[in-house]
Amino acid sequence: MDWITRKYWPGSLWALIILLLTGLPGDYFPKVISFWDWLTPDKLVHLFIFGVFTFLLLWGYRAQYLKPEKRSTLVRNVFGIGMFYSGFTELMQAYVFVGRYGSVFDFLANIIGSIIGISLFLLMMRKNKRGSKSFT
Repeated sequence: MDWITRKYWPGSLWALIILLLTGLPGDYFPKVISFWDWLTPDKLVHLFIFGVFTFLLLWGYRAQYLKPEKRSTLVRNVFGIGMFYSGFTELMQAYVFVGRYGSVFDFLANIIGSIIGISLFLLMMRKNKRGSKSFT
């Protein structure tokens, strides 16, 4: 089980935290009524947790990222994992968790958060390359 090794446990643990947070009863969370109301504190939380999730996944694979031939595949795969997990958590909220409701707007916020997390990782790696420090 390669994903449980020392390099990958932060991303795996964060995925578990996301699942637990999205499973908590949410009757006290603000409801999104229209498209223009989507930038609520709830959506900022979605941006944050999925941004951290994709960043931690990429951080676990940073040694592979240093190989130029693997970069684009790695980033696409992590983005795909972020999209899948986002959809999974929204479906769990819609059909499994009591007191929770799945939302397309939450899904979109999760995806945007994943893009932000990937962007921050890429920015950090670019800065690292210029400073020639090693993060591995």
